[in-house]
Amino acid sequence: MAFSLLSLSSSYPLFSFSDTSSLVFRTAINSNLTCKASLFNRNNGNYNVYSSDKSCRLFYPPNYTSMSIGTDSNFYGVSDKFLKATSDELEADMDEEDEDGEGRVGFAETEEDEHEHDWGPSALPERWDVLGLGQAMVDFSGMVDDEFLDRLGLAKGTRKVVNHEERGRVLRAMDGCSYKAAAGGSLSNSLVALARLGGQSIGGPALNIAMAGSVGSDPLGGFYRSKLRRANVNFLSAPVKDGTTGTVIVLTTHDAQRTMLAYQGTSSRVNYDPCLASLVSKARILIVEGYLFELPDTIKSITKACEEARRCGALIAITASDVSCIERHYDDFWDIMANYADIVFANSDEARTFSHFSSKESPISAARYLSHFVPFVSVTDGPRGSYIGVKGEAVYIPPSHCVPVDTCGAGDAYASGILYGILRGVSDLRGMGALAAKVASVVVAQQGTRLRVQDAVKLAESFAFHHRSSNIWSDVGSDQISSL
Repeated sequence: MAFSLLSLSSSYPLFSFSDTSSLVFRTAINSNLTCKASLFNRNNGNYNVYSSDKSCRLFYPPNYTSMSIGTDSNFYGVSDKFLKATSDELEADMDEEDEDGEGRVGFAETEEDEHEHDWGPSALPERWDVLGLGQAMVDFSGMVDDEFLDRLGLAKGTRKVVNHEERGRVLRAMDGCSYKAAAGGSLSNSLVALARLGGQSIGGPALNIAMAGSVGSDPLGGFYRSKLRRANVNFLSAPVKDGTTGTVIVLTTHDAQRTMLAYQGTSSRVNYDPCLASLVSKARILIVEGYLFELPDTIKSITKACEEARRCGALIAITASDVSCIERHYDDFWDIMANYADIVFANSDEARTFSHFSSKESPISAARYLSHFVPFVSVTDGPRGSYIGVKGEAVYIPPSHCVPVDTCGAGDAYASGILYGILRGVSDLRGMGALAAKVASVVVAQQGTRLRVQDAVKLAESFAFHHRSSNIWSDVGSDQISSL
């Protein structure tokens, strides 16, 4: 969401933006002063925020004329030149995604949201259908052109971990661009889609979905927890005191390719404690996000979580996440995959990297190879389709055609379709793969990474109509196997 600062000389205008969200803004001159702002429409389509108190002022660098969403500890404002506002002083109650798909942005939690954190024992389900263990990151997504990437020296279609200074450089370059914030991260995209596919008793009981990870006690951490909760994904980890939540800048070009810059923040650590152990023991499927392997000492927590999941009879899924991540932590990945994983999600490049195959090798070869070590392997190959590897063989899944708008989140959506099929007890691998491909195509055909509720319901209804429950681990028939 792009902001522009306005003059403070008349009617006490504070700033404007082009989103039609409702906002309550607080800024304090001293501890006793709270100024609330409201919206007034302008003829040019922007919305101005005005203060009802002429003594209300924003703290912002005087040499800047525009303001962009960003965060560093308790500061907000222009491209890392942040507006001073603590989590008590900034309130927003904006949904990141309405039913009509319009994105909205907000950061701090309301008092009502805070009460929702107080999970009593009776409020939690006895079992979680899926528990995700992953990075909790807030996404800032915007459209850019190739010249923008070239100017910043960014390779299109890649993912890069950046530090605070690098993130600030990109945010400054984006100043004035229109973009939106969302409770992002690869794993959370899959979990939200899965929660929406299984949100109603269609083809089986409604699914209970949860996530554990690491967020800071900053406003972005509150934003992340609140948005997942509203999407029926229970984020159950307590915030890290005085920690800052990680962010990912997602730059999408007009050919639907996305370039990602990840800033891990200071809360990027997942500790295996009694609370996490209890959550894992109640999960039917534990899915571990590959990006976690990048965090300090987290491999120990991943190993302990997988050991507990295996002891309790849960299925264990691993997402590859990124080629560079695999290359940096190759041995750690294979230790977990070979000893614990039942399911692996990867794209064609990631599958080849796992297999030590050259780029000339076909993804079906990688799917077959990996399925000798992991019972169920999902390999996506973009618009060319995907493969499901089982017992040394592979099933080809044709793509579900669409007009691509934004490829960000396609693999995450595909994974949600596979998990949904497993939880509904489907044994037809082609049917399960077709659903996963359809879910991915719906997300690719829209701006943003999240499967919309109305689309999820239609997909679940269609899937239930065409399929009957059975055991996913039944033997694969010869008519389901594709060989080259």
